[in-house]
Amino acid sequence: MAWNGWQASRGISGSFRLEWVAAFAWNQWQDWCGIRNLPNGIPSHDTFGRVFAALNTESFNEAFIAWVQCLTKALGTDIVAIDGKTMRRTRNAAKGEPAIHLVSAFAHANGVALGQVAVDSKSNEITAIPALLQKLVLSGCLVTLDAMGCQKVIAANIVDAGADYLLSLKGNHGTAFDEVQQYFAHADATAFTDIAHGHHEDIDAGHGRVECRRVDTVPMDWFPERMLWRGLQSAVRVQSERHIGNETSHETRYFLSTLPVAEAQRAAEGVRGHWAIENQLHWCLDVAFNEDQQRMRTGDAAANMALLSKLALNLLKRETSRKVGIKIRRLEAGWNDAYLLKVLAAGGGGN
Repeated sequence: MAWNGWQASRGISGSFRLEWVAAFAWNQWQDWCGIRNLPNGIPSHDTFGRVFAALNTESFNEAFIAWVQCLTKALGTDIVAIDGKTMRRTRNAAKGEPAIHLVSAFAHANGVALGQVAVDSKSNEITAIPALLQKLVLSGCLVTLDAMGCQKVIAANIVDAGADYLLSLKGNHGTAFDEVQQYFAHADATAFTDIAHGHHEDIDAGHGRVECRRVDTVPMDWFPERMLWRGLQSAVRVQSERHIGNETSHETRYFLSTLPVAEAQRAAEGVRGHWAIENQLHWCLDVAFNEDQQRMRTGDAAANMALLSKLALNLLKRETSRKVGIKIRRLEAGWNDAYLLKVLAAGGGGN
């Protein structure tokens, strides 16, 4: 993290360069010697590269998850968003190897990344998500996933973990999507007469945008496949009306959930909270850490460096004495050793 700040402070941007790691270490030689004696001196950038490539990413991830669980204690009723992100520059065209794709989990209220799993190059997120779920302690949480994660097996995994789910339902689930859509159309036509339902409305405004959301929930006891979806209790419809200047747009989305029909507000919180993984994790990694420019392609190097970036981001988010953005905090950690130690101390555990 410190060398990341050193890199940015000198206007260096673009691809990930291990030469910068070694250069930062060499420039901080006296300070490093004060912490740990290195009889053979600072390692070269090639040595750093070999270490990151050889480091077992599975073990590193398990250690990361254990550290985060200590950091946050119990997640309680937090909203845990799970989503994937491709590190575009890790594609190796010469060897015909695709870019690495990672599925990550993010806790909305705690504001921390919980862990990640790399998607096998011959598979997709559907196989990676259960592997990630098995590693996390999710009891009491609401787990949110986009349409890729709307799978019966994944729903069962979430319930087995003691959590609720809110799964985005789209046209790729043709029959289920059509039946839920038709049921809501019937409910609208009858003004929800004799249909138990929940309702919640909220308004978001900012940056010249006003968005009104209407959330309705209905029971799923009529659904023919209900028993195939572990714990399924409700269908959720979110109708959004967005105003930007003189333009108005409308969007309707549907979800399957274990939440009771009466918890429409909780469902609304889950829908909003899911975007935290984009705004507070993926966006920060791209803007503050230049993750999309990371080009390490050997062994597990790319996955390990992605996890290291998440570790640094978690620490920077927890250090709140400086009321500035993540990018500025990252810079200051590279400029100021006292502030760097303060950031590192934020990872000592507890809230």
